[in-house]
Formats: sequence, C-alpha cells, structure tokens
Amino acid sequence: MASVDSTGSSVSSRLRSGDLLHAGLVVALLLGVWSAGGLEVSTGKVSVVEAMNGSNVLLPCTYSSCIGIKNLYFNWKYNDNGTLIKLCEADIPNELVEPAVSVFHDRVEFVGSSKTSNISILLWNITFEDQGDYICFARNPKEKNRNHSAIYTLIVVDQMREVDNTLTVIIVSVLGGVIGLVIIVMVIKALVVKFLRKDDEKNKECLVSSSGNDNTENGLSGAKADNKGTPKA
Repeated sequence: MASVDSTGSSVSSRLRSGDLLHAGLVVALLLGVWSAGGLEVSTGKVSVVEAMNGSNVLLPCTYSSCIGIKNLYFNWKYNDNGTLIKLCEADIPNELVEPAVSVFHDRVEFVGSSKTSNISILLWNITFEDQGDYICFARNPKEKNRNHSAIYTLIVVDQMREVDNTLTVIIVSVLGGVIGLVIIVMVIKALVVKFLRKDDEKNKECLVSSSGNDNTENGLSGAKADNKGTPKA
C-alpha cells in the first residue's frame, strides 16, 4: 500500500508541475500579447522640426491600442530646462467621443480628433523661447493604466537654411548625359543598319538584273549559232 501511495503521490506531483508549467506559458503568452498590442503614442517618423520665428507649428501625436481605449487620458508638456510645463490635457471616453480639452497656454490649440486617434496640437506665433522638447503623454485605464510618451523637438531659427543641391545637380546631369549618349548611339546604330539594308537590297537587285541579262545574251548567241550551222538544202 505504501508503494501505491508513493506512486500516486509522485504522479499527482508531476500533474501539478505540468499544470503549473502550462499556466506559466499561458500567462507569458498573455503578457506578450498585451505588451505587443498595448498603448503607444507616436510623433511620426520625424521627431525634430525647424521652424521660423513667428510662424505656426503643428506638434503631431497619435495613439494606438490593439484592444481599444476607455477614458484615455492625455496631455502635452513642455520641458523648460527640466521643469515640465503642462500645455493641455483631456480625457477621451471612447473612439466616438471628442474630448473636452483644457488648454493652459494662450498660443496652444488642440487640433486632434478621437475618431482618427489624433491628439496633435498647434503652437501659434512661435518665439525663440518656445524652442525645446514637447512631450506627448497618454494613459489607458482599459489596459490597467498602461502609459506611453513620445518627444517632439522644436528648433526655432531666423531663416530657413538653404539646401545645397550641388551634388544632386551633378548626379542628375551625369545621368542625363549618359542617357543622352545612349540614345544618340542607338539612333546612329539604327541609321547605319538602315543604310546597310538598303545597300544590300540594291546589290541583290543588281545581281538579279545582271544574271537575267547574261541569260538573255547567252540565249541569243546560241540561237544565232544554230542558224548559221544549218546546211542549205
């Protein structure tokens, strides 16, 4: 009986360890899916922009979530030498409801829309003091308050820098010259082939006509010879 008990206990212990292993794998998969499809905010492919003093600048930001949002909280902050100054904030109940945005800066305007997952803002009449990092932040209670942020850097200049297109012009000129040369060579080749074909056709015509003449002359001379060789009766 003892051996049976020990065997049964060992089997049950193996079953428990197998169940724990399966449960761990399920939890790991769920965590992986959650982290892969969790809330993310993005300021686009370009996170640095140069703008002229006195112009208006769009600070882009969008959010995405694989499982959707509910009461999504977001805000924009400006990093003023380590001090974060809040520019605006709001809660988005769901994708179909536009947020009531609270703006704390007289030159900031919210231009986003929950229907397009857009929480961008517009900064009016920028000055050199507006230069720096702007932080877009969002938190989704539907994902156990998962949060994410992205930074957009603004550089204010007196005038836009001229782009040196010298290298581009050189490359385009070289490519244009090569293409033009290839076209000229092809045209010359086509003309030469055409002239050669015409010469061949003329030569063939001359050969045909000359061979016809030779046959005619040979026939006439033969007839004359036959007439001369016939004896009189």
